[in-house]
Amino acid sequence: MNDLEAIEQRRARRSYSDTPVDKNTLDHLSSLIDKYNEEADLSITLVLDGSHAFGSFRKSYGMFKNVRSLIALIGKKEDPNLKEKLGYYGELLVLEATKMGLGTCWVGGTFDRGSNFVDVKQDEELVCVIPFGNIVQEKTFKEKLIHKISHRKTKSIEELYASDSPVPQWFIDGMNAVQKAPSAFHLQPIKFEYKSGEVRAFVEDPRFLTDLGIAKSHFSLAAGGSFVFGNHGKFQKNHV
Repeated sequence: MNDLEAIEQRRARRSYSDTPVDKNTLDHLSSLIDKYNEEADLSITLVLDGSHAFGSFRKSYGMFKNVRSLIALIGKKEDPNLKEKLGYYGELLVLEATKMGLGTCWVGGTFDRGSNFVDVKQDEELVCVIPFGNIVQEKTFKEKLIHKISHRKTKSIEELYASDSPVPQWFIDGMNAVQKAPSAFHLQPIKFEYKSGEVRAFVEDPRFLTDLGIAKSHFSLAAGGSFVFGNHGKFQKNHV
């Protein structure tokens, strides 16, 4: 499975098998985390047993089952692009986990931050977590119910961007991938612009900067290139 296939296959999963993830898979994810931390000056941490972060019904509302391993998305508070960067690199890890047959879920609020499941330095911030595990093949009734309650109608591609001229096919490829990007409550708040031959992405509400990073990662993988970090950051197309 390649990245684009992983974008198609990825679905939020909240129930996992009680069989732990094998060591080779954990080692592979850990090596990627080390690479991304060095590349972006982050402190993303793989937690082998983060089950107590989801042990409180009051915090997780019983929405998760058999959570064991998770990825804690952490970085320096002073980094102005922290949430966007964690969204970008966190989604790359989600897609890698998807390629290895694992289930994942982005979680920003429904976990117990006070359970000390991961070390966070005084100058750092834990933005969100990504539990992952071997998936139960059939979605549970609870997963189906949560999906029905929280999932909104997917926006059309035309609703996600504005342009001042006809757009090239690689831009459409990127927007197709953006359409499939996870976002808080499936609001899809990211806007893309194609103007004077330049592509930029932004959010109007800073609460959605993590979603901005996630959407940028999908667009970059599908369109071939990379974004400058920051709201209204410019896309740089790879040369072939």
